[in-house]
Amino acid sequence: MRLTRFFIRRTLQGLLVVWGVITIVFLLRFITPGNPIDFVAPLDASPELRQSLAADLGLDKPLYVQYFEYVTSLVQGDMGYSFLRGQPASDIIFRRLPATLELAIASTVVAIVFSIPLGVISATRRNEPVDYAATSFSLAGISTPNFWLGIMLILVVGVQFELLPTSRRIIGFAPAVEMLIFDQSTLGIRAWLEHIILPAVTLGTYFTALIVRLTRSGMLEELGKSYVESSRAKGLPETLVRYKHVLRNTMIPIITVLGLQLGTLIGGAVITESVFSWPGLGTLVIDAINQRDWPLIQGTIIIIGTGFVIINIFVDALYTYLNPQVEFE
Repeated sequence: MRLTRFFIRRTLQGLLVVWGVITIVFLLRFITPGNPIDFVAPLDASPELRQSLAADLGLDKPLYVQYFEYVTSLVQGDMGYSFLRGQPASDIIFRRLPATLELAIASTVVAIVFSIPLGVISATRRNEPVDYAATSFSLAGISTPNFWLGIMLILVVGVQFELLPTSRRIIGFAPAVEMLIFDQSTLGIRAWLEHIILPAVTLGTYFTALIVRLTRSGMLEELGKSYVESSRAKGLPETLVRYKHVLRNTMIPIITVLGLQLGTLIGGAVITESVFSWPGLGTLVIDAINQRDWPLIQGTIIIIGTGFVIINIFVDALYTYLNPQVEFE
């Protein structure tokens, strides 16, 4: 019952946040330099044609009327129509969304798989060579720009050794899984893995370095507490003490960062997507900004904002599983 109330309350709060995002994004159209008509109309368009285009786009109506119609359309699933691309904005966005989600989730998996074990080893072997190596890696990972790392991986792994493809996404994860299930073929999964490894490593390196440092500092703090000595005195195996008790108590700040960073990866993979020609939301919103394609800009930002809200709701719910002392209230 408490969990149900928690989700209802957080969902209502999330809806308020999404409504705020919608309002701010809507108002950006009117305070940003440039007129959308200039990008739609021909260079020699007459005033009558420009007025007609404004009427088609709904730009000739009062601001409050445009806002009400826009929110009403969003509630019905209509994000507007991209006249520059000749398609509904929602169709374009949801075609690009899977590529960005795949890249963000793959980068998060890379970060989790490498960072948490490395952070635990670094903390339990403090001031040993493995600790210095992990600390050096985390410092280098945080300091290395994504675009430089991506280019280096392309030059070394893709061009010099020809181990992996350097760009594009020839198949999505869902079609690859369908091939595996229905056609009993691993070609789709192999192609998907080959194309996503370099972008995922590029995007996840900073994330990995951040979690290594966070895990190490959290483990060192927990290892100095009295319950650790008590557990050892009771004869519990060291592995059980480290991973069941100490690491679990360290996971709350890690989960927080994981949730926030996953949301950031969904909307912030612009450079990585550009380097690897990855057809996701990052490159889409940059193209839309350059073309003043406001339906696409607004729809993309709203989807990213909604993703942040959903992720944070589940992160908060996960707190109570990791630490029962954290109340839903």
